[in-house]
Amino acid sequence: MQILPSVRLAPYIKNYTIVTIENDLNNEVFYPSGYVDFIINISQGAAATIINGRKKDTPAIELLGHLTLPTRLTVKKETSVLIARIYPHASSLFFSDPLCEFTNYATDMYDVSKNDNKELYEKIMEAKELTSKINILENYFLQQLKKNETRLKKVSTVKAIGNIVSLNQSLDLPALAQYSGLSERYIQKLYLSNIGISPSAFTSVLRFNKSLDLVLNTSESLTTIAYDCGYYDQAHFIKEFKKFTGITPFASRSSLIKNGTDFQQAVNIGF
Repeated sequence: MQILPSVRLAPYIKNYTIVTIENDLNNEVFYPSGYVDFIINISQGAAATIINGRKKDTPAIELLGHLTLPTRLTVKKETSVLIARIYPHASSLFFSDPLCEFTNYATDMYDVSKNDNKELYEKIMEAKELTSKINILENYFLQQLKKNETRLKKVSTVKAIGNIVSLNQSLDLPALAQYSGLSERYIQKLYLSNIGISPSAFTSVLRFNKSLDLVLNTSESLTTIAYDCGYYDQAHFIKEFKKFTGITPFASRSSLIKNGTDFQQAVNIGF
């Protein structure tokens, strides 16, 4: 189930999604989305992410930063989470620490600000209706936005740069610096502090997600997908795909199609 944010938050938050796990999952590939996710465990279920071999049990509230390393998910059935999916350019409006500190990590938000996040969690769990839970979460984000309004200009700059990169589907940092009037070093700094990864790494994530969409939703050959997404050839595509997932595109296509849309959502695809 997906719910859109309020008009005020729509430029910064893509959606709120409830994901409920129908069957136990054990060590399944968990796919990088290109977004930052604020995740609230609204059930008594248990889950854990394993990022680059490092296991982290899912706490009451966690912030999942950008993933550029192979990640696995283990979760018990009937676990339900409420996810606020934040646009990559906007995360710094809601969290004080540089976003690079959250990259390739599932951060327990109690370790960031225990009192505030504990209060938020208690309010959400006390609310009976889903709409009430989301209203509480919206108010939290609105308060954070007000607190960090001075960052809006930098966020707009990051978004504008990202739009240029997305349109060209490639990264030419010197040309981007010349076009934007910003130095290459400053662009790198903006990306690390506001998105959490370098411009080149973020471009790779975008390209990966485009290829994943084609792997899942078309019958195109891997060679065709490779060229459509800007990889040198099929071998380059497979190598880059395995960097993110640890498996081949073919294995991914087989697993995702076989297990259906509920499974796809559980492993971070489709919202």
